[in-house]
Amino acid sequence: MLHSPSAYTMLSRQRPTGAYTDHPNVTVRGLHTPLGALGLLVVQQSGHPCFQGPALRQWLHHGSFDVIHYNNVSLLGGPHVFRYGKGLKLCTLIDHWLVCPMHVLWKFDREVCTKPSCLRCTLASRRPPQWWRYTGLMQRATKAIDAFIGPSLFTMRMHRERGIRGPMVQLPLFHPEPQGTLTLEQPINGGRPFFLFVGRLEKIKGVQTIIPVFRRLTHVDLVIAGSGNYEAELRSMANGAKNIHFVGRADHARLQAWYRAALATIVPSLCYETFGIVVAESFAVATPVIVYAQSSLEEIVSTYGGGLMYHTDDELRAAIERLWTDAQFREHLGYEGRAAYEAEFAEAPFLRHYLAVVYELLARKRSGQPFEQSDVTADLLWAGRPVFLAQNS
Repeated sequence: MLHSPSAYTMLSRQRPTGAYTDHPNVTVRGLHTPLGALGLLVVQQSGHPCFQGPALRQWLHHGSFDVIHYNNVSLLGGPHVFRYGKGLKLCTLIDHWLVCPMHVLWKFDREVCTKPSCLRCTLASRRPPQWWRYTGLMQRATKAIDAFIGPSLFTMRMHRERGIRGPMVQLPLFHPEPQGTLTLEQPINGGRPFFLFVGRLEKIKGVQTIIPVFRRLTHVDLVIAGSGNYEAELRSMANGAKNIHFVGRADHARLQAWYRAALATIVPSLCYETFGIVVAESFAVATPVIVYAQSSLEEIVSTYGGGLMYHTDDELRAAIERLWTDAQFREHLGYEGRAAYEAEFAEAPFLRHYLAVVYELLARKRSGQPFEQSDVTADLLWAGRPVFLAQNS
């Protein structure tokens, strides 16, 4: 496993902390970028690995890998690194960095991107424009990818509409089975029933849209777990509301306890989520969700149940009231969510589906059988997973 500690340190403004015990069969190698932030800027601007290129070529060209699986390599080597190495090449569409310099299809920090204005949006966000995006490098480099793995059909469509070609196989992300105790050691809010938000406190996550609703619903509590750059503004919005509680970041065990204790998890994301791991985390402990009805969040609830959707404040208020008052309905939605988790979002089904896709694609590649191509969306299955096919042109 190759990763960039230099990129983590620059973006988080701290060095990685915490110790992890890796599986004996897993080798983790951090590739530091010479010149630090300046070296990363060269990668960001050129789309090439530049200073870390020799190390990447040594690992990928000379390693006998059956499969090379890329996630976000925007600062590790840029899209040019797709050309390195042999074997089956997969790329997970973990976010939208392939088609968006902001990675999230969130335009001018105020709305989802329906019509690209990348240069103006980048400048407005005070980021240096990525000049390689205007050279056709992405289209050329992604021809080396045998298949893209999309956590949702929605994000696969977003990438296809913005010019990414090649087979795209739908495979949701997973969340490990909760372990240990799932009860809160001490009630957060005097033991009153509560709804839960979990995530980064940024404008794109939409917490500012639900605080006014809870200020009017004084008989219902909201617990906000997380931190971020927008936290001060959110705390100001909630000032004086005794039913709104900020509890900061939490370790995995305590977070699972909050999920279990909540009446429902609210996911008000305004941006285009590629999957929505918070939904899977909530489903894991049979807690229903209330989601803003767009992107992958709408897709998950429409497909599997397990929650309610809303577009307006009135619809959100109605969903909160129903789940607060109707325990039997809550239990029914929780059962649906847990069933979806066991079928799709747990570790075991994910690995089973992932390996089935890999084995089938490997067999095709090794036999010299070309991946079927079509210039339109096709309703096909590879190893039981939906796939989109588009011309590599």
